Amino acid sequence: MANLTLSIDDGVLKRARIRAIEEDTSVNARVRDFLSSYADDPVTEQRKQAAAQILQLADSGHYGSGPQGRTWTRDDLYER
Repeated sequence: MANLTLSIDDGVLKRARIRAIEEDTSVNARVRDFLSSYADDPVTEQRKQAAAQILQLADSGHYGSGPQGRTWTRDDLYER
């Protein structure tokens, strides 16, 4: 198992230690659990796949300004 050195505000670490004691665990165990769930989060992978599908649909769609591009200006849309 690898060791990791972190720089954490003293007050934050003190509050984390108190909470860990209340939960009958350690700050080390909580950080290890967090990093494990962060690294293995399937939701993140699902989001990446969903974003890739959206981009693929956007690229394959035939929607937009048309072959000649935009033919209007902002001033054409809004009377001032």
